[in-house]
Amino acid sequence: MRKIKTLKKNYEFQNVLSKGKFYVGKQITIYISTNKLDENVIGIAVSTKACNAVKRNHIKRLIRENYRLIKNDLKKGNNIVFLWNKKVKAEEADYYIIKKDMNKLLQKANLLSWKNYL
Repeated sequence: MRKIKTLKKNYEFQNVLSKGKFYVGKQITIYISTNKLDENVIGIAVSTKACNAVKRNHIKRLIRENYRLIKNDLKKGNNIVFLWNKKVKAEEADYYIIKKDMNKLLQKANLLSWKNYL
């Protein structure tokens, strides 16, 4: 099982957030910028003001799992940052809503290599 490449440093996140295009969904916001690699690199951020550490990690796991299932269908060479909408309560985090949001936003960004996956 291959590991997902992730953004780790603050300047990497800031670079994507400042120079990338963004798409807003119900529960997540996606920022996308290109990179010079032959693979996608992701970053996941959940504000500390949204909830406690246990719920933040649960949200990150839901986002990471949804990404893992569709990563082979994405176009390569992008940095993708997923941000949790802090106006949405952590108790409302749902696998299927995140899946629908992610698919809709990635289609809007023309990163999915096929249509109507919901």
